[in-house]
Amino acid sequence: MAKVLLIEDDSETAEAIAAGLTDRGFEVDWASNGIEGLNKARASQPDVVILDRQLPGMDGLDVIWSLRQDRMRKPVLVLSALTGVEDRVRGLRTGGDDYLTKPFALVELAARLEALLRRPAETRETVLRVGALELDLIERTVRRGDRQITLLPRELRLLEYMMRRSGQSLTRAMLLKDVWNYNFVPDTNLVDVHMGRLRHKVDGPGETPMIYSVRGVGFILRETASNPHAPATSSLSGCG
Repeated sequence: MAKVLLIEDDSETAEAIAAGLTDRGFEVDWASNGIEGLNKARASQPDVVILDRQLPGMDGLDVIWSLRQDRMRKPVLVLSALTGVEDRVRGLRTGGDDYLTKPFALVELAARLEALLRRPAETRETVLRVGALELDLIERTVRRGDRQITLLPRELRLLEYMMRRSGQSLTRAMLLKDVWNYNFVPDTNLVDVHMGRLRHKVDGPGETPMIYSVRGVGFILRETASNPHAPATSSLSGCG
């Protein structure tokens, strides 16, 4: 039985959601404001969080940001009466995993929760290593050999994603979905810009490149450039 934390200030809406999800086999806990919801999320570690975008006490996006700062990786579904594209994008960029606009059908809400819960949990290593590159997930620090690398939060998330999938070609669509939480592919060079900045930090002067572009596919991070079985690639010198 999956544990759901529902953070919703409207009691009638909360009761309807809780009843509908309980009937479908979920265990539902309810918080009526952002501060209470944040405290409950930290204390109970639910399997999934549903929260309203506009909450008293603490805005829903601030709740998500605080949970992500706590390194809580459980999925978060945002409910909102705000239907604009910019509102949806802001909710996803803050750290939400899905966004459902009001009014909605309970059957769709339940289906979205089931989809979020099916996503495989990432492994629990505290330090990731690919060759001389090391990322400490607790301290949020990066080193390549003896060299300390300073990264911005989004760059850290991007590098973590790539290190967990080292040697795997990653498409822009994959990166937009899993790193930026887009559920669609916008017409943007966002990935290329961030990838270029990340490469310039990871691949220092005189060092063997680790981040490459894969022509017609996307990008790859690998330990060395000398693997004879590696896919044909070209460097990112034109990015950023």
